[in-house]
Amino acid sequence: MSRPSFDLLPGDDDSPVILHVPHSSREIPADVRAGIVLDDEALRRELDHIVDAHTDRIAAEAAELAPVTPWRFVNRLSRLVVDPERFPDEREEMLAVGMGAVYTRTTHREVLRPADSDPEPLIERYFRPYARAMTEAVAARLAATGRAVIIDVHSYPTERLPYELHGDGPRPPVCLGTDAFHTPPELLAAARAAFGEQTGLDSPFSGTYVPLEFHGTDPRVSALMVEIRRDTYMAEPGGPAGPGLGRLAEALAALVSAVSR
Repeated sequence: MSRPSFDLLPGDDDSPVILHVPHSSREIPADVRAGIVLDDEALRRELDHIVDAHTDRIAAEAAELAPVTPWRFVNRLSRLVVDPERFPDEREEMLAVGMGAVYTRTTHREVLRPADSDPEPLIERYFRPYARAMTEAVAARLAATGRAVIIDVHSYPTERLPYELHGDGPRPPVCLGTDAFHTPPELLAAARAAFGEQTGLDSPFSGTYVPLEFHGTDPRVSALMVEIRRDTYMAEPGGPAGPGLGRLAEALAALVSAVSR
């Protein structure tokens, strides 16, 4: 059996928290790479812009620091393979810029795959197994603790990229993405306390990830997206991490600690 395209990294049995890291990888299997029309240099540049670089490391360091170790669900493949946080059908608004579950356009709206590419093989091979596994991970936290807290760990560029549909608003150091049903006031307050006055709300990105089985129906599942502006911890685009990474990991650990009680 081939290795899964994601890892569920165990935390403490009594932790309700799952740190979800969907966009940190640059890895693209060779057969998937064959369907991408960019040459190697253009693909490298696109990955520099689209990857939430080092967010897996931020989550890992936060997990080590937190008194109650959270669980981590980490995508090991690039979002250019599939984006597990998109709807796999016409509900996805990012289809307007060629960025549904399987992208056909780049961050600069150039061709990534032919427009007539069939997304279904990649959705079947990667998207659906990922969604099932994340659903099972949340169900396990509910069974163990009676609740689940999904903290979605992302980053975003300092300057707006052409693909952004809602990029004309504020770009704070930390953007907190919320869901009207799944983001209770106490979770948002804990995040603001952990990250301080540098936080903004739902701009330039909004919403958060909840598996469809629970979305809009199960209040025991709470969720928050943490979008970190990249200049606060790394060289853009696609460069190394800097000292800001440790401070952000400490803040994320404080959030994990607050919502684990």
